[in-house]
Amino acid sequence: MAGATLPLLAAAIAACCLAAADAAALVGDTCAASSCGAGQRCASCSPLAGAGAAVCSRTTPLDPKAHGTGLPFNRYTWLTTHNSFAVLGSASRTGTPILAPPNQEDTVTAQLKNGVRGLMLDAYDFQNDVWLCHSFGGKCYNFAAYQRAVDVLKEIQAFLEANPSEVITVFMEDYAAPGSLGKVLGGSGLSKYLFPSAKMPRDGGDWPLLEDMIAQNHRLLVFTSKQGKEASDGMAYEWDYVLETQYGNDGLVGGSCQKRAESRAMDSTKQSLLLMNFFSTNPSQLWACGNNSAPLVAKLKACYDASAKRWPNFIAVDFYMRSKGGGAPLATDVANGRLQCGCDSIAYCKSGSAFGSCTLPSASPKTAATSPVAAPPKTAASSPAAAPSETYASSPAALPPEPVATVSMKLEEEDSTGTSAADTAKSSASSSNRSAHLSNSFLFGLLPSLLLLLLISDLSGVN
Repeated sequence: MAGATLPLLAAAIAACCLAAADAAALVGDTCAASSCGAGQRCASCSPLAGAGAAVCSRTTPLDPKAHGTGLPFNRYTWLTTHNSFAVLGSASRTGTPILAPPNQEDTVTAQLKNGVRGLMLDAYDFQNDVWLCHSFGGKCYNFAAYQRAVDVLKEIQAFLEANPSEVITVFMEDYAAPGSLGKVLGGSGLSKYLFPSAKMPRDGGDWPLLEDMIAQNHRLLVFTSKQGKEASDGMAYEWDYVLETQYGNDGLVGGSCQKRAESRAMDSTKQSLLLMNFFSTNPSQLWACGNNSAPLVAKLKACYDASAKRWPNFIAVDFYMRSKGGGAPLATDVANGRLQCGCDSIAYCKSGSAFGSCTLPSASPKTAATSPVAAPPKTAASSPAAAPSETYASSPAALPPEPVATVSMKLEEEDSTGTSAADTAKSSASSSNRSAHLSNSFLFGLLPSLLLLLLISDLSGVN
C-alpha cells in the first residue's frame, strides 16, 4: 500500500473503531450473533459455514447530511450498490430458476434503510414489460430475470414518500427501447420526484444545494447509459454529467484509477459528479469482503489523484455489508469528510466551522461516539490541513490507543482480494498459503456465470 495512503487509512480506521457502543463489541472484533453495536452486523467473510471467525462489520455509513444540507449536491458522497436488484436467494418471478449470480444480500428497501443512496440497475425489455436482469449481450433471459423494474421503482417511491429529506440516485444500464423506462417511471409514482435534466449543471459546474433539491422535491436523479432519452424518458445521459471508473477486475488494480470505456477522461472537468466502481467481474461474497476493506479506502486516494483532485460522490460495491470492519460505509465516511470539511472522516467534521477544522477522537474508545449515527466526539482541535491535499494530516492524538489501532489495521489489510491482477505481486509465500482457499473461492464465485454462459450458448441458435 502506498505510503501516502497509510495516514488516511489509519485515521479512517480510528473513526471506525471509535464508533462502537460501550457495551458492544468494537468494529472488527470477533463477535457473537447479537454482540455488535447499532449499524453493524456479526458475520464472517466467507458464506460457507465454519470458514472463519465472525467479526463486527459496519452496514451503515454516517448520515452524509449530519452536518447540514447547505452544500452543493456534488459535495456529498453516497454509498451505492452495484446490481442492487440482484439479491441472493431471490425467488424466480418467471418460473425458471435464477442462475445469474447475485450481487447483494438484502432487498432494495433494506439497502435504503441502511443508508444506501445510489442504486445501479440493469433494465431490459422482456415479456412485454421492463425487467431488471443480470444478463449478457443486451438480451434478458428467464434464468437471468430477477424482477420487474416497476417493483423496485415502487420500493424507491415508498422510501422517498416516507423520508422527505432523502435523495436517491439511480444509474440505469439501459437496454430498453425509447419510452419504455419513462412509462415505468411514471407508473411507479416517481415522476414527481425527478430532478429535471434541464436543470443539471453543464460544463462541470456545481449542482444545486442539497437543501434546495429537498425543498423543491427534486429528490430522484436518474441517469441512463443510452443517449437521446432525455426527451423520450426524462432521463439524463450519464456521461454528460458523471465520470465513472472502470468496473470489474481491471478496476480493482491498486495504485491506478482507470475510466470505463464510455466515460470521459478521469481528469475531465466538464462533469461534476464521480462514480467509483470497486467490485470483481465475477461477484463473490468472499472476494467482496476483502475488496470492501483496506483496498477500497486505498482506491479513494488513487481516484482522487486521477480525477483532478476530486473525491468520489458515489462508491459502488457488491455485497456492501461484507467487510473486515468498516468496509464500504467507512469509505463513504472518509470521502464525505474530505468533501465536506477537509477531515479524514465525516465523524471529525465540526458543524459551522471553517473547512479543515476537525474534531479529534477521544484517547479511549470507551469514551467515543456510541453508534455509527451518533455525533462525533466533543474534543475539538484544528486539523493541520485546511483543504484536501496529497499529504494527509495525522496527529498522534487522532489515533486510538496502540493495541486497538494494531488489531484494526491487521483486520483491514489481510487477504485484500483474490481477483485483481495487482494481487499477483503479493509474496509467493503468502500465495502458496492461500492458493487452495482462493481456488475454491474462484470456483464458488464463477460457477453461476459459467452456467449462464453455457445456457446462452445453447440458446444462441434459438429464435
